[in-house]
Amino acid sequence: MLRDQGGGCDHLEVLLSLVYRLVRGLFGLLTVLIRSDLSKDVELLVLRHENQVLRRRLGSQPRWNHTDRLWLAALSRLIHRRRWAEVFPVTPATILRWHRYLVARKWTFTDRRRPGRPCTRRPVKALIVRMARENPGWGHRRIQGELARLGYNIAASTVWEILHAAGIDPAPRRAGPTWRQFLTAQAHTIIACDFLVVETMLLKRLYVLVFIEHGTRRLHLGGVTARPTGAWTVQQARNLAMDLGERIAGLRFLIHDRDPLFTSTFREVFRAEGLRSITTLPRTPRMNAICERVIGTIRRELLDRILILNERHLTFVLREYLIHYNGHRPHQSRNQRPPDIATQPSSDLDDLRSIHRKPVVIGMISQYHYAA
Repeated sequence: MLRDQGGGCDHLEVLLSLVYRLVRGLFGLLTVLIRSDLSKDVELLVLRHENQVLRRRLGSQPRWNHTDRLWLAALSRLIHRRRWAEVFPVTPATILRWHRYLVARKWTFTDRRRPGRPCTRRPVKALIVRMARENPGWGHRRIQGELARLGYNIAASTVWEILHAAGIDPAPRRAGPTWRQFLTAQAHTIIACDFLVVETMLLKRLYVLVFIEHGTRRLHLGGVTARPTGAWTVQQARNLAMDLGERIAGLRFLIHDRDPLFTSTFREVFRAEGLRSITTLPRTPRMNAICERVIGTIRRELLDRILILNERHLTFVLREYLIHYNGHRPHQSRNQRPPDIATQPSSDLDDLRSIHRKPVVIGMISQYHYAA
């Protein structure tokens, strides 16, 4: 009886197993039939879209835009991966890369702030570069300290990066001051001299020794001669030292060129007063630019507009011009003030009829004053 019952149970289990396999097979067949029709429809959609892309790029290599990639990536989810190579015109790796790109775009937050420290503002960068160029001896830490004193805290490494990007070397290896920077810093302690050459009506050459103070732009005329010598030049240096009086104590440098008339005795006169002679390089007039400029001013405003008769005539004309230059002529470097005037008077131009013209320097130059 026990064997018969055990045999019945075995037959029941075999029967249930066959029924289960049959039902599973039927459902599998139904799934295959439905999936096959869907795959065919998807393949047709892929081919249609591929034709549209080819028509759009006829005659050149087809390019897939974001819409094409999105469409093909969505259709790839309906086709088995083993058939991707047969259906799609791109490799499976490309489709997977497109899908990863779509996922990355989904999780990208455009309103999130950029990580890291904020960028340095352009005015601050310009100020750092300006400080470095105006102060050749300042390094990036010295500039950082100056900015901190002004109320702007910035890292020393940031200052270094800004200077490096601007092409400015570190302070120890930075180029020395230029002639413009040197002359500006030492303007109140510099006096320069040079010769002004004038041709008379009879083509006789006359020489004028011109001195100018850089700080005040005050002009001095040493003298006029047709045959300059070393002794004559030394005498003009002594006369200038007497005319300057106590003001010569504030001068420290004398700039002149390599003319042999500037002898050692000439330099010794100024050395005795505490001045150091600086000789310019050959054929470098820019090293004595202020003196060259005042000589050009004398030519443009006076000598190019009149004919000089002789040495006496030139002396008279230049003395008249010297009074106008030091007492009335405005200068840009002094905020339009003449050399001998410390402050510029201010008044309202209510009545323009009260301004009168006064011709000076034999009528070649005009000066304007208020009527008394």
